[in-house]
Amino acid sequence: MASETGTSRGALLAAAAELLHDAEGGSRREAHRLWAGLFDDPAAALMPPDAPIDHDRAEGFLDAARRRAAGEPLAHVTGRAGFRYLTLVCDRRALIPRPETEGLVELVLARAPTGRLADVGTGSGCIALSLASEGGYEQVIGIDISADALNLARENRARTGARVALVRGDLCAPLAAGSLDALVSNPPYLTAAEHAALDESVRAWEPALALSGGADGLAVVSRLLEAGRTVLRPGGWLALEIDCARAAHCAQRAGALGWSDVAIHADLFGRERYLLARRSDAP
Repeated sequence: MASETGTSRGALLAAAAELLHDAEGGSRREAHRLWAGLFDDPAAALMPPDAPIDHDRAEGFLDAARRRAAGEPLAHVTGRAGFRYLTLVCDRRALIPRPETEGLVELVLARAPTGRLADVGTGSGCIALSLASEGGYEQVIGIDISADALNLARENRARTGARVALVRGDLCAPLAAGSLDALVSNPPYLTAAEHAALDESVRAWEPALALSGGADGLAVVSRLLEAGRTVLRPGGWLALEIDCARAAHCAQRAGALGWSDVAIHADLFGRERYLLARRSDAP
């Protein structure tokens, strides 16, 4: 399809659609999405179909289409993912930022827009970097046990210029008692069986450490509910993304541990996705 003299944008999109082979027409949409995501250049998306494309760009695009056709996630193929107002580097070192998680940021900004905040299990850094960019925080800390994930977060910190301290550690271990005004996390919350049953497009490409929450899916959530009462100041907010199937159980667990103002909030799809609670004055 591509030659040393190049080919047209329209012909490349048609070739990519054929590689993606969706008889319903989804392949054409996917080819356009791939083009827009691969070339971080608004002018590239506005090229007419007969616009000539140089050989290297054509070969790069068709190689990306082959990777996508083989099942690699779009965000990994393009190397980028959008999250709120940020465009972040994305690869298999951490979870792909998802639209649902943007709602968690919104809830935190509405309740604790200032002070000191930590994002536990920061992964790509999407939550911490967004909060640092949009809030008025004295300090934002991103914590992860994975060295690979922290390296990715560092790349995104450099890309965005957001002021976030990145620390390696196991959940809240690096945090001092009573040091935070808010604690936020999108922890692993799938059961081991649910993780094993995930679609190959997720299970084969995104780290199990960020997805599987143990036999019942609550191992990490439970630890955060317990440790959060230590690291937060009285009145400080805890905000967790949780699995909708276990939202009520998580709320009951939070209440039993002494959290106040416990509430479950729905995501943009209407699913019970977020747990918010405050540390009471009692220890």
